[in-house]
Amino acid sequence: MTEYIYLIPILPLIGFLINGLALNRLPKSVVSAVACGSIGLSFVLSVILFFELKALEPSSRVIEQVLFPWISVGSFHVNFAFLLDPLSAIMILVVTGVGFLIHVYSVGYMSHDPGYSRYFAYLNLFTFSMLTLVLADNFLLMFVGWEGVGLCSYLLIGFWFEKKSASDAGKKAFIVNRIGDFGFLIGMFIVFWSVGSLNFNQVSSIAPTVFAFGGTLITAACLLLFVGAIGKSAQIPLYVWLPDAMEGPTPVSALIHAATMVTAGVYMIARTNVLFMLAPDALMVVAVIGAATALFAATIGLVQNDIKRVLAYSTVSQLGYMFLACGVASFSAGIFHLMTHAFFKALLFLGAGSVIHAMSNEQDMRKMGGLKKHLPITFMTFLIATLAISGIPGLSGFFSKDEILWKSFSSQSGHPIFWVIGFITAGLTAFYMFRLVYMTFYGQERMDEKTKSQLHESPKSMTIPLMVLALLAVVGGWVGMPHILGATNYFEDWLSPVFSHGEAVNTHALLSSTADSSMEWLLMFASVALVLVAIYLAYNFYLKKTSLSTAMKEKLSGVHKTLLNKYYVDEFYGAVIVRPIIYFSLFLWKIVDVLIIDGLINGSATVYNDISEFLRQGQSGRVRSYATIFTLGVVVLLAFFMTD
Repeated sequence: MTEYIYLIPILPLIGFLINGLALNRLPKSVVSAVACGSIGLSFVLSVILFFELKALEPSSRVIEQVLFPWISVGSFHVNFAFLLDPLSAIMILVVTGVGFLIHVYSVGYMSHDPGYSRYFAYLNLFTFSMLTLVLADNFLLMFVGWEGVGLCSYLLIGFWFEKKSASDAGKKAFIVNRIGDFGFLIGMFIVFWSVGSLNFNQVSSIAPTVFAFGGTLITAACLLLFVGAIGKSAQIPLYVWLPDAMEGPTPVSALIHAATMVTAGVYMIARTNVLFMLAPDALMVVAVIGAATALFAATIGLVQNDIKRVLAYSTVSQLGYMFLACGVASFSAGIFHLMTHAFFKALLFLGAGSVIHAMSNEQDMRKMGGLKKHLPITFMTFLIATLAISGIPGLSGFFSKDEILWKSFSSQSGHPIFWVIGFITAGLTAFYMFRLVYMTFYGQERMDEKTKSQLHESPKSMTIPLMVLALLAVVGGWVGMPHILGATNYFEDWLSPVFSHGEAVNTHALLSSTADSSMEWLLMFASVALVLVAIYLAYNFYLKKTSLSTAMKEKLSGVHKTLLNKYYVDEFYGAVIVRPIIYFSLFLWKIVDVLIIDGLINGSATVYNDISEFLRQGQSGRVRSYATIFTLGVVVLLAFFMTD
């Protein structure tokens, strides 16, 4: 079956073409069958290929399928080819598996939307682009998928383009990502200029021989590639587009935040791990940005009242965790958290969508409350996801989060400060997530009577995906149990062939500190204890004694206002970057273009027009006038010669 790798991305593309070309001319049932069926078939094929790959020896788990020569100019040769290895196998399972559940959920969620066919066409195109990105065997084809998910995010975030806020959010996502993509392109050019190839396997083999360890060139290349990752995966300072992406349909938010676009940056760094291992300074920058973003976004999530915005800042924070893991040279831990996060974050967004669906599109948690009895399946699955993201032992998020915290402490590339930041972030995450749960599902019902009378559980097309994702949120982390539990970390072993080249060029980064298993147990218990304390505090503040939260808000009104307004970063960007560019553009338009350039051209035209008008008077067509002028000319000439 390995010869059919190309079908994994092609099937969603076919779905896009069918629904896109037959826009609004097919029954909804056919649109749903084509869209969901294409992703479902891709998932089935991904599972089959995963097990075929697993049957091979670990050192042989690399399958490259060249479809055709793509670009060949001089020494520059790039094939349109796909690469299936343990890393891309994990990614296609996540993208197609979670993506399929989101597609099925969308059938119920978008059933009454007039843009039903267009929505599913975009969703299929999004999946095709992401699959192209993760299966690409070279930088250039990856960049095609990279730009494809950027385009689709613009289309889906601004899906309800009649709303100005939605169209503005789509444009914001597109423009901010162009900044990151420019860095990615320059980094890719440096790699090709130095290595002479864009093929990932060739780059991994040749890079250690052409780049000096820790050299300026490799550091610059990695930092530029990381700029691209910062844009796609919404890290400081280019994270501002992701919270606004909530303007799109909720299943789109789930797809972007869990299975596709925002994971692209983490995947790219893991794929190019050899380059980053050659640049320890760049690795440190990745770790610092990841840790800072994790803490920064978590603090904002503490006070947000829009249910989707809380989850959006949670995504930014959790992506920071993934980059922190990659920055301390624990790429497998970063990918592990990427996978578990896909399960519980997709579940959280789809659960939020179920709440919004029941609440007649209301997203403000201050107008919710008491939904537990009205939405029992949504509540239970949402609670499981919240426990998972909080890091409760036994659930998927616990294993991946704990692995990152331990590696950030014990790795030679790590530092206790990284652990402290991750530790605090874990507590904040548990607090704001249970704040969300208590405000939404418990306590007094704060919705109006009309909304209350219409409350109902979502249809099966929406609840069944919730239940499947809840199961994955529980058991999805068991494949990566820590060694101190006496278990084999199958996930780490599975990915080890992919990261072996990077480990070979920088063994120092992988050395553990003097910390032993007792220290790991201690840190694990500390993080679990902090999470439990945070849950208890959220219970007291937002359920048992709500007056405490009101009093705290009044006492720390300045801090609360700052967090509620997201540290005024958007306002700062608007004042320092956006408005100056607008004013400068207006200056170029109205002064340089209209007054100077158009003025010179129009002024020249006026002058020549006036001269022409004057000279035209001499071309009257009257013989007597010509004879008079001729006579005067002769007289003038005679006078001139007679004077001499």
